[in-house]
Amino acid sequence: MASSAPIEKLFTWTRPGRAVAERFVAGDTLESAVTVAHALNEAGFTVSLDLLGEEVTDVDSAHAAVDEYSSCLDRIESDGLDANISIKPTQLGLAIDESVAREAIALLGQQAAEVGTTVTIDMEDSRYTEATVRLFELGQSQTANFGVALQAYMKRTPEDLERLIPLGGHIRLCKGAYVEPEEVAIQSKGIVDAAFIQQMRTLMSADITIPAIATHDLRLLAVARELAGMRTAPFEFQMLYGVRTDIQRQLVAAGFPLRIYLPFGSQWYPYLTRRLAERPSNAWFFARALFSSS
Repeated sequence: MASSAPIEKLFTWTRPGRAVAERFVAGDTLESAVTVAHALNEAGFTVSLDLLGEEVTDVDSAHAAVDEYSSCLDRIESDGLDANISIKPTQLGLAIDESVAREAIALLGQQAAEVGTTVTIDMEDSRYTEATVRLFELGQSQTANFGVALQAYMKRTPEDLERLIPLGGHIRLCKGAYVEPEEVAIQSKGIVDAAFIQQMRTLMSADITIPAIATHDLRLLAVARELAGMRTAPFEFQMLYGVRTDIQRQLVAAGFPLRIYLPFGSQWYPYLTRRLAERPSNAWFFARALFSSS
């Protein structure tokens, strides 16, 4: 449905569609994202600023994304935000040539180090997994202030954990948001959950890296809280802006560190449709907004 032009028009051209977007996306501009980030910081959350957009096909667009992320780092410094940035390798040129993305990683890692913050490399679909892991290895070798997202449903993730944990940094563990073939990804939800728990145990028992447990699943959160009680080294929970805000507040009230993944920018439609697909209640939110406006 997300690839349907009428459906896209319904979201992008109507007031209810924009209302749903505003629930999950911090506006079209960096200025709007900074405003939301301040409010989240005041409420006890840390933030990861994420410029929406992926798989650019020309170098100029990749350089423009680097410039926008550089502006994010400038605002983190000037506004005193408790925040880092999350970057997508294909937005920085990985789909064009890995060397373009490597240059971007070096530039952003150095600036983030000067600002005193970190850079998380998001994981995209399986075409880019190995190259993304290499980019994390590069960033850690140069400025040692990087993180990377790993997806529990990918069959290679246990080996990636073994490979990357010794490098330090932070590792964001999530279930996985892309449709992947059976050859590379676990298809059963129950088995994915079991893999997540096993991988989370591995991460939480490793003091050299900072685990970032990224889930809204109450059962997995309960296991994570148990593991957190046995951990002395730093860790954090991570959740998406606008998703399970009640649970977010409860975790912070209980004293757990929680970072909100805060997307912004004009390229919000693909991100929004993934959020609706992941959780039926999000789709009902849109339906209620649609009918209440008619």
